[in-house]
Amino acid sequence: MKDIIIIGSGPGGYETAIRGAQLGAKVTLIEKAELGGTCLNRGCIPTKVYFRNAEIIENIKHSSDFGINVESYSLDEEKMKKRKNEIVDKLVSGIDYLLKAHKIEFIQGTARLVGNNTVEVVTNTDIISIEGKNIIIATGSSPSSIPVEGADLPGIYTSKELLDFEKIPESLAIIGAGVIGSEFANIFQSFGSKVHLFLRSKYILKHEDIDVSKRLASYFKKRNIKIHNEIKYKKIVKENNKFTIYFEKKNKEKSVTVEKLLISAGRKPNIENIGLDTLGIEYTRKGISVNKQFKTNIDNIFAIGDVNGIKMLAHAAAHQGIEVVERIMGHEVVINQDLVPNSTFVFPEVSSVGKTEEEVKSENLDYNTNKFMFAANGKALALGEGDGFIKVIEADNKIVGVHILGPHASDLIHEAAIIINSNMGVKDVARTIHAHPTLSETFVEAVLGLHNEAIHQMPKRK
Repeated sequence: MKDIIIIGSGPGGYETAIRGAQLGAKVTLIEKAELGGTCLNRGCIPTKVYFRNAEIIENIKHSSDFGINVESYSLDEEKMKKRKNEIVDKLVSGIDYLLKAHKIEFIQGTARLVGNNTVEVVTNTDIISIEGKNIIIATGSSPSSIPVEGADLPGIYTSKELLDFEKIPESLAIIGAGVIGSEFANIFQSFGSKVHLFLRSKYILKHEDIDVSKRLASYFKKRNIKIHNEIKYKKIVKENNKFTIYFEKKNKEKSVTVEKLLISAGRKPNIENIGLDTLGIEYTRKGISVNKQFKTNIDNIFAIGDVNGIKMLAHAAAHQGIEVVERIMGHEVVINQDLVPNSTFVFPEVSSVGKTEEEVKSENLDYNTNKFMFAANGKALALGEGDGFIKVIEADNKIVGVHILGPHASDLIHEAAIIINSNMGVKDVARTIHAHPTLSETFVEAVLGLHNEAIHQMPKRK
């Protein structure tokens, strides 16, 4: 009998398997599709590869600002795809090597729970039964659609199909302005597509701090990404191999016709046909129900990552799984699951950790905020990336939230995560010397500005 059976090999699954093996567990990892799951094969990694292409294009477009004149450039779609596939293949091979090095049994097949300690796996050649003391469900999520006439028309993209584009579309409509929709909007605008971004809500990236969402929308518009917000969808029609989105905005009927259409309306947990009903495991449409230890209503069965619907991020899945196996193997758990950094790769980047200003208001906390602009930072100006800001939120003399819109936000956010996780305040940051000239100085200035101590910022009026 195995110590741990894991269903699903995305970051939640394979990182959990490796950590379990490190702690001495006998682990079986089961995957019905590609090793590495959605994130590695059809999500996080491929989009970041294309985002890098987009970054280089943006650098070329603005090269004359640096005294470098580039007459022209062209895109080789086939070579771009080849590079993307090579990077994915290299990472998958690396994971496969690590699984073998840790003596983790990997089974390619479709898994189904048939008992509290039993998983049945249908492979290409056989049906096998595996016994385990503990079972971890890490089956991830799939793209959601929208309840609109025509949303199921053939040829409409999900993120998977768009990542395998044959040629860059002249025009692209994206329904949904969350992380996935916003990232694709920026990537394909850089590639040369005319992009329309549709959303029912008022703000893009509506889960971010409102100051970030508002400012980011202005940058999208500056990049000629057409934003259609606060709309009501009517129907989607396909005619002459083009898609027309009919919608209502401010009581007026409107329509937009494009060559390609991506529906990016969130994701739904993969809970179908895995045996939940057979065992009586509780779930809702939002995911498998778990307690704070990610345990289902069956004591030895756990659910981590997108499938539990708590936080649909690859790194959240991985750390939920690591916590589960550490607890199974009798180790003390010290991971703060409530503090999860989030990054969106757009122009400029967005990253956040901790509370938004709206959240501290709703909690009736006595709080203070400060924003420091990248336009006042020497390194940002040298990079030609002076747009954006760092916003810091302080409550009870501790930093409780940091929101970054600007260059390398996805790298800068982790200092903030450590500071919040350590219950540190302004004085703790002030005592730590940051190198000059760096983007990290922007964070220090934003923090010091909470107490009117920022060197390169006008003091607030008292």
